[in-house]
Amino acid sequence: MARRTDSTAPADRSARRRADRIDERRRALADAALLTLSELGYARTSLREIAQNSAFSHGVLHYYFRDKVDLITYCVRQYKTHCVERYDGIVATAASPEDLLDGVAEGLAATLEQDALLHRLWYDLRTQSLFEESFRADVAAIDGSLERMIWRTVEAYARLVGAAPACPPSFAYATVDGLFHQALQRHLAGAADALDVLRAGVRRQLATLVA
Repeated sequence: MARRTDSTAPADRSARRRADRIDERRRALADAALLTLSELGYARTSLREIAQNSAFSHGVLHYYFRDKVDLITYCVRQYKTHCVERYDGIVATAASPEDLLDGVAEGLAATLEQDALLHRLWYDLRTQSLFEESFRADVAAIDGSLERMIWRTVEAYARLVGAAPACPPSFAYATVDGLFHQALQRHLAGAADALDVLRAGVRRQLATLVA
């Protein structure tokens, strides 16, 4: 029995290493593709277009991703995962209700300013899911992770003020996402006050989500 375990262990380790290398390669390709995707959007981007704007060939992209849908959803999922981790850090370190409101408001404004095109790509993908079934499972998963992130923020604020959430998670997410989406549209249109309006709106609305 011991010999059988020893003989299979190297094969298992080799398979894990290969899987890790593939995942690392997919992450690198996704990072390289994000700029092109965020600039052109879903409808105007193909794997060939991405290859022409990166250091990778069309064949390499097609080896690691089935098609454009696979690549775009992977890119957006990877970026939004980083966003969730960032806000969880803000929630974990907030020492007072004001710290939490300020941290979340400033975090949302900063990511909107720095990564506006990436967020535009996310909303583009979410809109496309209304028409293309191939996007729906991934969009639902990303939406779910963002909703849980906002809900953890609401629960943390409620604890800090000694209250309880006054709404369901879906309402809290819709409220914050609506503010962010509107601010993104105004920011891309050149509104000088878009970030300040977002900060003020997030501070005000988060406080209303607890009783």
